[in-house]
Amino acid sequence: METSEILKKVRQVEIKTRGLSQNIFAGQYHTAFKGRGMAFSEVREYQPGDDVRSIDWNVTARFNRPYIKIFEEERELTVMLLIDVSGSGVFGTEGNTKRQVITEIAATLAFSAIQNNDKIGVIFFSDKIEKFIAPQKGKKHILYIIRELLEFKPESSKTDVGCVLQYFTNVIKKRCTAFLISDFIAPEFEKALMIASKKHDLVALQVYDAKDTFLPDVGLLKVQDSESGRVMYVDTSNDSVRKLYSDKWQQRQSTIKRSFSKTGVDMVSVSTSEDYVKALIALFRMRG
Repeated sequence: METSEILKKVRQVEIKTRGLSQNIFAGQYHTAFKGRGMAFSEVREYQPGDDVRSIDWNVTARFNRPYIKIFEEERELTVMLLIDVSGSGVFGTEGNTKRQVITEIAATLAFSAIQNNDKIGVIFFSDKIEKFIAPQKGKKHILYIIRELLEFKPESSKTDVGCVLQYFTNVIKKRCTAFLISDFIAPEFEKALMIASKKHDLVALQVYDAKDTFLPDVGLLKVQDSESGRVMYVDTSNDSVRKLYSDKWQQRQSTIKRSFSKTGVDMVSVSTSEDYVKALIALFRMRG
């Protein structure tokens, strides 16, 4: 893709997603992802009903009556986007590929973050860490992220969610808010999810295609696994084949949802044919 075409696509994504973040998510993002850190502000005299754990014993001893510490919420956040760039992202049968939808969601979240004066960073992953973009502020940084989202070519086509969660836990030392964005067609990752969610405020966005969930009856179909490259012929007119395909999807979804529920990680799913704005609003309300 030529530079002029890349810049045009970056501009298109910027116009759409910045407008969404300004007009729809301005207040909701702030409410849903307010700073979790607490900074010491001042002391005041103890009042009945105050938490005794907040008593400042040094000041209490000095004035011979109880005083408590007052804390203020630290508003500034570091936001990390953990983005699946594996081969299955190129799949899309409803006009958009999963990768296109993931790009717009990530850009919308990035603009929402900088409007709230938050730093934003990105980790691209497949079955390994493909690229790490350190958290920064500013529009220039956002446009760089969007360009990478549009143009990035991963070295591997496979997926390992556990790998990125482990890396994220190790590399980001201070507690932050993180969005894990993937179709979650991946091996089990609950253990890594448990560790990451205890250290960070983690939420999950699943982007899938309708044909991930069922096979249409179109006779003999030549298909290629976008992650393994394996090519095979599938007889979609066979009822048992179609049932096996949809059952496998349901089983995977049950496992994923159980893992997120068990670890206390909020999750929303959005199809490539749906309006992802509704999914983001649902996520924000879930946490509001």
